[in-house]
Amino acid sequence: MDVVLDGYDKHAFEPFAVTVDLAVFTIREGTLHVLLVERGEEPYAGRWALPGGFLRPDESAERAARRELGEETGLTDVTGLHLEQLRTYSEPDRDPRMRVVSVAFAALLPDAPEAHGGGDAARARWTPYEAARDLAFDHDRILADARDRIGAKLEYTGLATAFCPPEFTLGELQQVYETVWGTALDRPNFRRKVLATPGFVEAVPGAARLTGGRGKPAALYRAGAAAALHPPLLRPTPEGRPA
Repeated sequence: MDVVLDGYDKHAFEPFAVTVDLAVFTIREGTLHVLLVERGEEPYAGRWALPGGFLRPDESAERAARRELGEETGLTDVTGLHLEQLRTYSEPDRDPRMRVVSVAFAALLPDAPEAHGGGDAARARWTPYEAARDLAFDHDRILADARDRIGAKLEYTGLATAFCPPEFTLGELQQVYETVWGTALDRPNFRRKVLATPGFVEAVPGAARLTGGRGKPAALYRAGAAAALHPPLLRPTPEGRPA
C-alpha cells in the first residue's frame, strides 16, 4: 500500500545509484589472495577492479553482495561464508557515470574455487594481495581498508578460523595469522595462546592429519563458540613483542 506524504516531492532530490563492492580474500599456497575482475565495459574498460554491482530494486545490500559473490566465484551456496559490511564510500566523484554510493563488504573463503567473470566483467582471477594495485574507481582504498579490518579482527575474534576448512590443525591456523599479518610467529607460543583462550578452538576427538615430514599426525580442531577472544591474540610489534 502506497503512503502519500503531503508536501513531499521525491523529484526534488538528485537521483543516485547504490552499488556493492566486495573485497574477497583467500589463502593460496601460503599467500593472501584477493578476487579481482577485469572490467569489460566503460568506465575503466580493461582495468582490474573489485567484484560488485548495482543493487536491484528488490534486494538489500547484503543480498546483493551474496548474489555477486556467488556469481563471481561460481559457488552455489554462499550462506555459510564469512561476509561482513566494511563501510560506505560516498565521495561525489568516485564514479564518472553518475553519483554512486557503494556499500563495501569483506568476504573470506577457506577453499577458493577458480574465479568466474560475470556481468560487466570480462574475466576474473585470484591475485596476490601485494600485486593488487592501480585498481579502477576507489577500489585500492576499499581493498586496503578491508585488509586492515581483517588484520585487526584476527586479534580480538576467532575470524581466522573462517580461512580454514571445518577441521584444521594449529599449524594451518598459525599460517592464517602469519599470512594476513605478514610476520612469522613462534610456534610453541602461538599454540599455547590459542589453547589457553576459552572458546577459540575445540579439539576434534580422535582426529588427526599427517602434515608432511616424519612427525606424528597433527591433532585436528574446529572453530569454537567464542565471539571474542579473551585475552586477545595480539600481533607482534616490529621489535618482536606483543602489541
